Amino acid sequence: MPGPRAAEQPRSPGERRPLLARGARGPRRWRRAAAAAVLLVVMLERAAFFGVAANLVLYLNSGNFHWAGEQASRAALVFLGASYLLAPVGGWLADVYLGRHRAVTLSLLLYLAASGLLLATAIPDGRSSFCGEMPEWPLGPSCPSSDCQRALPSPYCAPTLYATLLLLALAASSFRSNLTSFGGDQVMDLGRDATRRFFNWFYWSINLGAVLSLLVVAFIQQNISFLVGYSIPVGCVGLAFFIFLFATPVFVTKPPMGSQVSSMLKLALQNCCPRLWQRQAARDAQGAHLLPDQRSPQPGPSHEEDVANFQVLVKILPVMVTLVPYWMVYFQMQSTYVLQGLHLHIPNIFPANPTNSFLALSSSSYRFPEAWLLLANVVVVLILVPLKDRLIDPFLLRHGLLPSTLQKMALGMFFGFTSVIVAGVLEMERLQYISHNETVSQLIGKDLYYAAPLSIWWQIPQYLLIGISEIFASIPGLEFAYAEAPRSMQGAMMGIFFCLSGVGSLLGSSLVALLSLPGGWMYCPKDFGNINNCQMDRYFFLLAGIQAVTATLFIWIAHRYERARQGPASQHCASVDRG
Repeated sequence: MPGPRAAEQPRSPGERRPLLARGARGPRRWRRAAAAAVLLVVMLERAAFFGVAANLVLYLNSGNFHWAGEQASRAALVFLGASYLLAPVGGWLADVYLGRHRAVTLSLLLYLAASGLLLATAIPDGRSSFCGEMPEWPLGPSCPSSDCQRALPSPYCAPTLYATLLLLALAASSFRSNLTSFGGDQVMDLGRDATRRFFNWFYWSINLGAVLSLLVVAFIQQNISFLVGYSIPVGCVGLAFFIFLFATPVFVTKPPMGSQVSSMLKLALQNCCPRLWQRQAARDAQGAHLLPDQRSPQPGPSHEEDVANFQVLVKILPVMVTLVPYWMVYFQMQSTYVLQGLHLHIPNIFPANPTNSFLALSSSSYRFPEAWLLLANVVVVLILVPLKDRLIDPFLLRHGLLPSTLQKMALGMFFGFTSVIVAGVLEMERLQYISHNETVSQLIGKDLYYAAPLSIWWQIPQYLLIGISEIFASIPGLEFAYAEAPRSMQGAMMGIFFCLSGVGSLLGSSLVALLSLPGGWMYCPKDFGNINNCQMDRYFFLLAGIQAVTATLFIWIAHRYERARQGPASQHCASVDRG
């Protein structure tokens, strides 16, 4: 029995899996257990992250701190942007010094400490200890007239809160970039199909964590208490840390292999600025002449391997960079989509003063948390990822119709384009009601908004479309960054992928800031605190135009990349130190 099976093995690559299961059943079971532990850990971490980010503006704008809306929004943007922009730092540290397992462990420890510090700011004694006494800045009318200019006070507890948020961002970015590639390591030897399926379920677990956080934590924070609401993220991070340590014996751990980032930068400098490179090389040669006894050969890839990997990166980076406008569109669901939703009619979810019920926690009614609209995006991912993994992809694969990774990313850009178009059409309709002076006033927390009588449920299509785009753009993007990068730079490349996501977020917020200048579409000084005199529909259509142009550019670059990869030169490069 074993002999014939082994003889049949070379006939088809698809028959390698039975040989692996027969010859190494124990290791295969442990690989699955390790992958499951990674998925559970990332689900808990995402629940903690969304528990911090979902209502951060509301927390800073609350009576605990009395931050103005502009100040709170800026802090939230800094936190979200830094949580992506700092990702290459964690990936580089793991590649060079720590290794991915140790980097994830230290990231979770930092995560636990920073989330505990944020929780302390929700306690009166903790705020007074870390921030001192709060100055008297009572909440009052934002601006009594259209031409008044009121100076904003210095935000209370800003140094402590910004330091806490930046520590959380560093921990989240390092965790994200390293756990993604660490999880890929657990299944890499099981084949390309196993890697694809792992990243599908990895993204599914991320969104499951987001659902749990948005359903439970966001409601508690908005309607009950931020102290209880911020205790849950601390517990999630602590549980994730325990599970990760407990599963260490079954993990595939690799020592730091070194990073070729410095070599890549030298080669880029040599190709782009040859004169500057010659001066730098002359200084290095002079230093080597002065200190010959202190120089020792460093192990690592040869110059030819460096050049081959550099050629791979030159092909990969344009693909990843042209994905940045998609991230500009994607992060609208956490910024302008939320702002739009606050100016649509939001219903109450429970009657006022419920009796004989555990819901009788407050003397006021509970308003539907606006953050719950993100669930439309998340639920799409939770439903479609298993269907895609179990039914759609196998069906398309059997009939030879399964699109490539780059084709999926282009399809994701199309769905992102349609989402922002739908948002623009809805905003046009909302402004029609405003122009006819048809508004309803609604109290969200302690802030009053003048909304159109359109129901907030009209936002569901744009959230559904952005969720579908996420499946086709973000998940294949993760797979592309991991699979195509040189093995010694996988951690750094995952960091660059997330960093470019942050760049897209900050570009979108910068565009909003630019359009908020006098004469811009988002400049509405007569409507302080609201957007009813703005022209946000034009902003959405501008984003759609940017996405359409860059999607066309992406298709052209992706076509050239796939053609080059099929050529003999690309095949030679792909054989050198690739993951």
